[in-house]
Amino acid sequence: MFSGIDEVDWASMEHAYGPADDVPTLLRGLASADPAERESALDGMYGAVHHQGDVYACTLACIPFLFELAVDPGVQDRGSVVELLTSIGGFDLDEDDEEIDEDEIEGAANYAMAAAAVTAGAGVFFELIADEDPGVRLAAPLALATLHRHPVRVLALLRERLPVEPDEEVRLALVEAAGRIALRHRPLAGQVAQWLTLLVGRERSPGLRLAALAQLARCSPDALPRDVVPVVSGLLRELRTRPGAGATDPEHEPYPRQGLYEPYEPQHAYEPHEPLDPDGEPDPDAEAEPEADPVGTADASRAEQAAPTLVGQLRALSAQENAGRGAPWAADLLRTLHVGLDDRVGDRTALLVDQLRSPDRWQRIDAVRMSGGLIRAWRGSYEELVGLVGDQLSDPDPRLAEAASHVLEELFSLAAPTADALAARLAADPGGWVKEWASGPPGLGSTVKALARLGDARALPALAAALELPEVPHDVGFAVAHLGEAARPLAGALQRRLAGVPLDEGAYDRASPLLAGLTGLRAGEATPEVLRVLRGAPAYRGEWLRTAALRALGSFGPAAREAVPELRAMLRRPGTATEAAEALWAVAGDRDAVLPVLVEGLGSDQVHDRRAAAAALGALGPQAAAVAPRLRGLLGHDELWLRVDAAIALRKVSGRTEESTGVLLDAWEKNRHVRVRVAECLARTGPVDPASTTAQVLRAELSSVRRHNALDGGYGSHDTYEDEKLLALCRQALRGTGKTGRGNTA
Repeated sequence: MFSGIDEVDWASMEHAYGPADDVPTLLRGLASADPAERESALDGMYGAVHHQGDVYACTLACIPFLFELAVDPGVQDRGSVVELLTSIGGFDLDEDDEEIDEDEIEGAANYAMAAAAVTAGAGVFFELIADEDPGVRLAAPLALATLHRHPVRVLALLRERLPVEPDEEVRLALVEAAGRIALRHRPLAGQVAQWLTLLVGRERSPGLRLAALAQLARCSPDALPRDVVPVVSGLLRELRTRPGAGATDPEHEPYPRQGLYEPYEPQHAYEPHEPLDPDGEPDPDAEAEPEADPVGTADASRAEQAAPTLVGQLRALSAQENAGRGAPWAADLLRTLHVGLDDRVGDRTALLVDQLRSPDRWQRIDAVRMSGGLIRAWRGSYEELVGLVGDQLSDPDPRLAEAASHVLEELFSLAAPTADALAARLAADPGGWVKEWASGPPGLGSTVKALARLGDARALPALAAALELPEVPHDVGFAVAHLGEAARPLAGALQRRLAGVPLDEGAYDRASPLLAGLTGLRAGEATPEVLRVLRGAPAYRGEWLRTAALRALGSFGPAAREAVPELRAMLRRPGTATEAAEALWAVAGDRDAVLPVLVEGLGSDQVHDRRAAAAALGALGPQAAAVAPRLRGLLGHDELWLRVDAAIALRKVSGRTEESTGVLLDAWEKNRHVRVRVAECLARTGPVDPASTTAQVLRAELSSVRRHNALDGGYGSHDTYEDEKLLALCRQALRGTGKTGRGNTA
């Protein structure tokens, strides 16, 4: 084995972390008899040689040796090697519609050469599909479906192999491979759909029938049976009542789960409205669960001595997640089915409702998680579904209750059917009010945030307790702001804690949650404490801290009149002049002092400053009518967001709508993330003429099932809130419940 490996000039090549002279060691490690060494080598291959799916010259040089490993029956964990080859050779340049720029030409050439090299050797996977090692048989079908040049032959082999394959999970992989062929080779989709339909009707195994339905939904959704919901519900009942269901040995995982190493886009939440740290510090909610033992008991001592690897952690997390599950693959099949059902929100909701009523706790955990994914991406009627998610809050299994609270915290007003259940869980679990993390500041628990985002005063005891902790949770101020006047009893504690914040390098982290809470309450009695922070802000993050303090003073309005001298003095201070002008206008309404500063900001070289100035001028309304020509001149600016800010401000200062409507509607079509801002403006100046283009745009938005900000591969913690807000604003603009501006023709 590895003949000629030392003749390759590895040192002349590079991988993600420098010279590739360590690649021979990694390749030999994949053939090691030591599980820990194999795991470390595989981790190195994915971490450096095939880093995040990249293909380097050294990756290309590895391909012949990886094929040697894959076919040698003396090598263990060969299924992992087959998966690695599939990943290296499976990149399809035709799937990327974007043009390749000059800097990407070399990388694109490497991908093409890798695809050609692995495809050229893909014939060996025909033999491996019947290998004695079930891990190899698990990986081989998708390798063939992805890489082999003759999909008709591959499909025939998959059909021949299915009746004789003894392992259930490998059988599922055979069906999945057929679905992949249908997606990659559309002329074969009809043939694949016919076979899958036969499996749905004739196959006795509920798991295989579910897999066939999932692939039908994925590649030929029109071929799904009309009664897909009761069919799937029946299969789930069969799965949970079959002999051995729920009796999986948590320590037994004979080979890695398929797809463990496949490239994927992580599903994670970002917090655009509630940033943990302006420097982009990691979200503590992404903290990993404690590691489980990644290898068998016989190898535990050696694994403990080895450094932890990402591959090992993934295997451990997979084992931990699947411990106790009778059919650990069922969740993946259901997720695939949901992706295929796409905009059939009614069917998807009905499936999840049935799952949430299941006596099987694992099926309910999966349903809770998938409910969150459905609601954040699609609009629909979710009262029953959300209510059933809320019912899980009282389950004795902490994983189920915690999963439910995480989903509910992102629903805001949509979580209203669960208010009593949230309050009951909150009262029963004071230990979960605040979460401590290994790194970063503490944060509020999901149940507290969900109840506060409903504006429910029953969240007050938890928030009051949080304000008494030595370190205030970073998100407490946002929770207070959502409660509004219901949180007025907390104003004194916020004021007292702000007065005690040392004005050192940690001032921003400690003061910003308190300032956010006071801003939400418009607590003008805290003006002296806010002024202390404004005057004493340190150099480190001082501008951020001053901005937060100025926003607080502005929210206080005339109640912050003692701050006027300080605000006037800050009008000429670089960095915060616009924010100071905004605050001064809100507190004192001094047009003569504020207007010149904002006009100057409108001419800044920085787009951000010009946007801030435009927004501030809009707040002056007709008092800033003199700047209408300057705002009008920005309607053709290259920066879309500046055009929008200028158009909105122009409406406010001029009282006219017709000259800016085209800019707003153009931005609406070009950037979906601007729609809430535009809809707010349209709602404020409505009613919209029912026969206008604007009305057509608003009605089209209301008729769309897909949420305007839904993303594939990630989501924001406020996405559902923002989309529901957009829908409400569209309705408001059409009804004309906002203030009508003169000359309206929107």
